[in-house]
Formats: sequence, C-alpha cells, structure tokens
Amino acid sequence: MSEAKRQAALKAIEYVESDSIIGVGTGSTVAYFIEALGDMRERIRGAVSSSEQSTERLRAVGIEVFDLNSTGTLSLYVDGADECDPHKRLIKGGGAALTREKIIAEASTRFVCIVDPSKQVDVLGRFPLPVEVIPMARSLVAREILAMTRAQPVWRQDAAGRGIVTDNGNAILDIHGLAITDPVALEQAINQIPGVVSVGLFARRPADVVIVGGETPQVL
Repeated sequence: MSEAKRQAALKAIEYVESDSIIGVGTGSTVAYFIEALGDMRERIRGAVSSSEQSTERLRAVGIEVFDLNSTGTLSLYVDGADECDPHKRLIKGGGAALTREKIIAEASTRFVCIVDPSKQVDVLGRFPLPVEVIPMARSLVAREILAMTRAQPVWRQDAAGRGIVTDNGNAILDIHGLAITDPVALEQAINQIPGVVSVGLFARRPADVVIVGGETPQVL
C-alpha cells in the first residue's frame, strides 16, 4: 500500500497554492506529502502542523512551521485517515494527533484527505474509534462510553504497558466494536462527556475532497 499512499500524496500537491500556509496532518501517508512539499518549499510560506512528529519532518525538509494562532484561516489542510465512508466522514487518531488535527481541519477552508484503498468502508467503526481524554477522567469517560454505546473502550498503551500520552499530555481510549450509522450524533454525544478533549470522528466537519491512491488516484 505504500505506493498507493505516495500517489495519493502526490495528487494532493495539486491543491497547494503558491505563497500559502498549508495545514499538514500526521501519519504515514502524510509523510509522503511532506516529502513532496519539501520539493516546492520555495513556492509556499510554510505550514501549520498537527503534531510534533510532523513538525520535525517539515523542518527537516526546510519548511517553516507556524503557530495556528498567528495565521488565521488556512486555505488548505491535507491529512490522512484511518477510515473513510462514502460521505467523506472519517475516523482519525491512530497516530494520537486527533485533537490538533480536528482544530486545523476546522480552521481550514478546504480539507483534502489522502488515503489508500484499504481505508474505505461503507460504515465507520471497523477501526477502533480514538477518544482523547484528560488523564484523571479516563475511567469515568470509559464507563460513560460503555453505557452509551455498549462497545468496549480500551486504554491505549505501548508495548511496555505504559499509557500513550498525546502531544497535549492526555490519554487515548480506543472504542472497539462500533458500527457508526449516525457519525454526527455520536461525535456530538461523546464530546459532551466531561473529561473528553475530542473524539476522532470527523463527521460534523468531514473532508471536502478525498484522494484514494492507486496507479490512477481517484478523487472523490
């Protein structure tokens, strides 16, 4: 799938406008986009990054990274997804950057999502839904989600059994076993639980364009 990811990323370069500041997401597909963006770094002003990982990659290819507070509305945000349904609604957060990704998506006029074909689904939920939570509320939020959805939230941990910590200093719960038939309603409901920072459903603000990588990338 690496070639499909690369082709999707290269297609997304066509949406980059000269002298603009680009919102840049996180993940393996976005890494190809950052590499291609580096080849045209003299044509753009810089980028706003959704993670420390992407910030390092952007700076490594010579692209200046701005704070969103200093840029105002962005014309373009490019990011990947863990799942995408036919309505361009997404599950994101496999890389634990969902909150910053959601903020940049909201701040951008156009959101271009780049995926390989394996990320396309008819109904969201095959990929566990990430929820970023304040650490002291982790158990409370897990109980509330279980009562609400009857699906099991699991505290995301590394191979050594240590809880994953986001760039914001928070924990991640992954909700397994969902079939999300009303993503907008579920996004709103989970966001209302005290202690939730954000949920990895991008349904109220879905992608505007989805590029599915392949020999000939498909633009949805």
